[in-house]
Amino acid sequence: MPRKKEIEIVLDTETTGLDYTRERIIEFAGVRLENGKIKEEFQTLINPHHHIRKSSMAVHGITQEMVEDAPTEEEALPKILEFIGDYPIVAHNAIFDYSFLNEAKKRVYGEELTNPRIDTQIMFKEIAPDLESHGLEALTNRFNVDLTNHHRAMADAMGLALAYPKLKKLYLQRLDWQRKQLDNVDYLFDRYLRIQQSIQTMQAELQDLKSIFKLHFELGGEPLEAETGEIMVYQSKQSFGYDFAEVKDVLESVGALEKAVKLNNGFIDRLCNGLSLSEEYKQIIRDARQELSETRNIQVIKPVK
Repeated sequence: MPRKKEIEIVLDTETTGLDYTRERIIEFAGVRLENGKIKEEFQTLINPHHHIRKSSMAVHGITQEMVEDAPTEEEALPKILEFIGDYPIVAHNAIFDYSFLNEAKKRVYGEELTNPRIDTQIMFKEIAPDLESHGLEALTNRFNVDLTNHHRAMADAMGLALAYPKLKKLYLQRLDWQRKQLDNVDYLFDRYLRIQQSIQTMQAELQDLKSIFKLHFELGGEPLEAETGEIMVYQSKQSFGYDFAEVKDVLESVGALEKAVKLNNGFIDRLCNGLSLSEEYKQIIRDARQELSETRNIQVIKPVK
């Protein structure tokens, strides 16, 4: 019996900025996979009739001059949608590309995308949770795929198209194993809670031991050396709290403000979505957005006692 043809569209977009509600696509690239094999490619620049932000230009290198003679969104979108069809869309941090394409379709046709969305970044996090980075470059490195000209649409789409079948194989094997455990999910939840409690207990035990070692050193004890060569020493470091208003200008003048100050993105999201800010301030915040991502987590809610 012939194997059923499975078609997926691996794609990437480059944009004028990062807020999909205001910015525009300036480059699209797609790769058609049939049963994991590359069968067709499509790419186009797009004239957005919109300013390209310098921060975005620094990433993808696409200038206003490069898109000046490119087709407009209204001209390019029919070809893009024809290439995509109703097949699943595969992208790294898919919420970003999907949101831009969805907005473009709404502007041109007054309709939303209905394609299934496959996010390879989420898949990668599932099979390699120990890695520090789960970006596209980390993914292609993991599967020995050469990613040249990174941050241009076709280079990124092609790199992902080559890595995706290998990622998918591992992901589906893992998913198959997980599904086989579903009949035991009540037992596994109980086991999860026991492991969680064990970790908390071990952390408390470690803290107790650290307190003894700390006392040893504070009473003048010498460094400790294990049979396997590890050495425990005692270090004391002083740190200060600073008045941000007083140091802000100095940090800015030496170019260290961004490194010294970490934004609370969750707080800023809540502020932008709340009622306390004027629409003018909210728009300034939206214009400063640098990234769109999606997280999916489980949470254990403790019983009320």
